[in-house]
Amino acid sequence: MIDTLTFEALPSCAQSCDALDEIPIAYVEVNAQGIITRANRAARVFHSAHEGDIVGISAFAFSPTEESEKDQNAFLAMMESGVDPPVTRRELFTGTGEYRIFELHRKLIRDEEGRPTGVRGLTVDITEAQNAHREARRAVQWLESVLESISEAVIVTDTLGFVRLVNSAAETLFGFQAAELIGGPIEVGLPILCLADAARNPLEFSMTLARPQITVATMRNRERQELKVEISTSPILDKETGATMGVVSVWRRAHCACPETA
Repeated sequence: MIDTLTFEALPSCAQSCDALDEIPIAYVEVNAQGIITRANRAARVFHSAHEGDIVGISAFAFSPTEESEKDQNAFLAMMESGVDPPVTRRELFTGTGEYRIFELHRKLIRDEEGRPTGVRGLTVDITEAQNAHREARRAVQWLESVLESISEAVIVTDTLGFVRLVNSAAETLFGFQAAELIGGPIEVGLPILCLADAARNPLEFSMTLARPQITVATMRNRERQELKVEISTSPILDKETGATMGVVSVWRRAHCACPETA
């Protein structure tokens, strides 16, 4: 992402082609008809698949064929409105012979009376960032699908005890919707009334971070009814560093009552 102050600083260096060529991000200026009037070195490299200098050609020559006319109409509408366009993301054809995802930061060029005479813009390649985001999202969706396939109630928390994932079996067991628990402390959302082992210390979330725990307890469901459960918890460890990333807990109905409620 380009900082607004960095973009705003461009007019001061726009008088010098050498200064613009030092910017490691593609910078172009186009006139009111969409013809490129200035391009820095990064922009020329970016469009190196085009034969010759890109100055003097239409900026829409780099849009996908099926979107070229739409892009041109949007550009003309922007010039007519006189309103600076928002940051947008597009897939563009590059000098490497492939389409990549870019973030376009644009600002109108105005004359002394404030009328639009063209546009200057910065093009930032975010392909790798987008791909990483998609891969991360796929991993999360896969994990959610795995949790949904488990017939027992499963809840995942972070290292602070805040609920991050709740499967549908847990919703059924406790009567809560996942959204009612996610984001809140598990000890608040699912408070334990007592343990079956009266001599045991109260089960606190911090204990589950150290090692696996199994206990039988009484708690209340969403309808405030007592619910006896067996709770199996295990810390989630990073495979590479061994650092604790959170806790996964499995909850099952139990028949052993707490001494206080027997």
